[in-house]
Amino acid sequence: MIEQTLVLIKPDGLKKSLTGNILTRLSETKLEIAAAKIVRVSRELAMEHYKYLSDKPFFNELIDYIQGKYHDRRKVMAMVYWGENAIEKVRGLAGATNPEEADATSIRGAFGRITTGGVYENVIHASANSGEAEREIKLWFQPDEIVFEMYPTKIIEAMTARRVWV
Repeated sequence: MIEQTLVLIKPDGLKKSLTGNILTRLSETKLEIAAAKIVRVSRELAMEHYKYLSDKPFFNELIDYIQGKYHDRRKVMAMVYWGENAIEKVRGLAGATNPEEADATSIRGAFGRITTGGVYENVIHASANSGEAEREIKLWFQPDEIVFEMYPTKIIEAMTARRVWV
């Protein structure tokens, strides 16, 4: 089944210069990159992304983590991977959320850790299922930023202010 998934290289992955290693591992899936960008993660974006964990005691630490407050890297690399069984392939490569439980050959097993403060530095996010993938992709990307037509869109006329180069 052709599907898409959101992949985030988290601030700890960027801080440790693991982007190349992670992209090389992801290339093993033979999936296509449909979108990619560097994102400065706002508190609002972080909270919306992790809203399903808002009742957990570690929620605020998770928000600070994805915003890069622990690593002096206030950005993530956001990507959409597309192809046959994309979610299963990427999640298999990513490994278990807890880096200490992840297979040593997985991305999280090889590059992740748990800090002495208990923060899971697991370097990568991968959508859990197709419903979450759709929600997350629509949260992180606008339709015109993705090279494939993945979800229904409409054209609206809007007058908005935007920053431009001078």
